[in-house]
Amino acid sequence: MMSRLMAAAGVAFLASAAFAQETDNRVAASTDWSVFQETNPTECFSVSAPKETVNTRDGAVVAVTRGEIQLFVLYRPGANVAGQVAFTGGYTFAAGSTVSLDIGGTVFQLFTEGEWAWPASAEDDVRIVDAMKRGSDAVLTAQSGRGTVTRDTFSLSGFTAAVAEAQRRCAS
Repeated sequence: MMSRLMAAAGVAFLASAAFAQETDNRVAASTDWSVFQETNPTECFSVSAPKETVNTRDGAVVAVTRGEIQLFVLYRPGANVAGQVAFTGGYTFAAGSTVSLDIGGTVFQLFTEGEWAWPASAEDDVRIVDAMKRGSDAVLTAQSGRGTVTRDTFSLSGFTAAVAEAQRRCAS
């Protein structure tokens, strides 16, 4: 799993940097999801920001400063990455913690490293993407290194079209 996380970290770093370039590399959009494409190396990803964010500490809602909060599905044919789910919560996750991903009552666990979280395997990626195609929203619950519990709700409206476009653009 560690090698999967390290490979994903490079992909996610590039994806985050590309997303931050406003719409320079955006090649498509579908409702709440956008598709970005890079050419060197070739990578494509569908990405969205949350529609709702709630931060709590000791059960009380608190105001906190967070970086960009994004949910990705990545394709990078040169690194044999196809449909990898990645999440960044905009902060460093609590050491050894997991992120809970709830899609229509089906719950998946994402493993964390620094500010990033991923499923444990490519098989889990497939199951999550399939659930996202059928769902209406994805709720990610995590804990920061400072003890804040975050709950980010992403709309899945437009997800199926966006992920299909990213996959098509990076077909190997």
